[in-house]
Amino acid sequence: MFRKSILLLVAIAMLAVTPVMAQDEPIKIGFLPGVVDPFYQVMQLGVEAAAEDLGVEVVTQIPANWAVEIQTPILDAMIARGDLDYIVIAPTDRDQLIGPLESALDAGIKVITVDTFLGDGDYINGPVTFPISYIGSDNVEGGRISARGLAEAIGGAGKVYINSTNPNVSSVEGRAIGFNEVMDNEYPDIEVVGLDFNLDDANTATVQTAAVLEREPELAGVFGTNVFSAQGAGTAVVNAGLGGEVHVVAYDATQFAIELLNEGVVSLVLAQKPFDMGYMAVQFAVADAAGVTSLPRRVETGFAIIDIDNVEDPEVARFIYQVE
Repeated sequence: MFRKSILLLVAIAMLAVTPVMAQDEPIKIGFLPGVVDPFYQVMQLGVEAAAEDLGVEVVTQIPANWAVEIQTPILDAMIARGDLDYIVIAPTDRDQLIGPLESALDAGIKVITVDTFLGDGDYINGPVTFPISYIGSDNVEGGRISARGLAEAIGGAGKVYINSTNPNVSSVEGRAIGFNEVMDNEYPDIEVVGLDFNLDDANTATVQTAAVLEREPELAGVFGTNVFSAQGAGTAVVNAGLGGEVHVVAYDATQFAIELLNEGVVSLVLAQKPFDMGYMAVQFAVADAAGVTSLPRRVETGFAIIDIDNVEDPEVARFIYQVE
């Protein structure tokens, strides 16, 4: 039923193209992801494909690093342009970006959030209701899937560690919540020995994971909650010569994560669908501009679960992040 509803909404958005194109000028959308990485690069491909298909203009600005103090001035500059109708953004903090994005709304720019959300993500009854929609993963469920995959890889017992990115970011926070929930409730013989924040730096993630490997010689597994976390964790395990002994679950299907999967270092890769997020965000902007009033306030784009048994299957491999 959910899939049919989404397909119907996509059809509505496509039907909305004609009235938007009929305006004196096409709508203009600002795209502001969180950082430069393969996940957001694939999302940008989706944004650009939709813009070309639907005849709208997109202005893209990509922060070099994940930080509120970097993203906010870029957002302010996009607002100050005075020619944007919509902003598609992955907020780098669930709370600190509320005020700056309210300023966008005050300037007549409507907001769609992708990958990360504001407040508690409930844009109907929650504390933040002004965005048109949140389009992204159910990250709590993704954390649950990752936990069960790691538990299976280590035989349901042992010590595991979480390497994450930043506090107060809805996506990775949800992943850690779902992971801990499953470990606490379903696997009494697994102990989560810690969580570190690498601030979206793979080298920091490597150092942090290496320190845990040294401190916890019986460590059985690591959950890397995003591109940089999984990359750093995998690198640390390889450097320690523990590939296949310390299992890694990687959130985000980068080429590096797939290489480690094929080498036996990574046991499971959870692929999000960033292309879909970007494409649908532009569709939603076009539909809203055409007067569509029934767009859902939350759209969960789902996952592809990749392991050594299905990584060569074209129907699964197509979700590996291809940026070239």
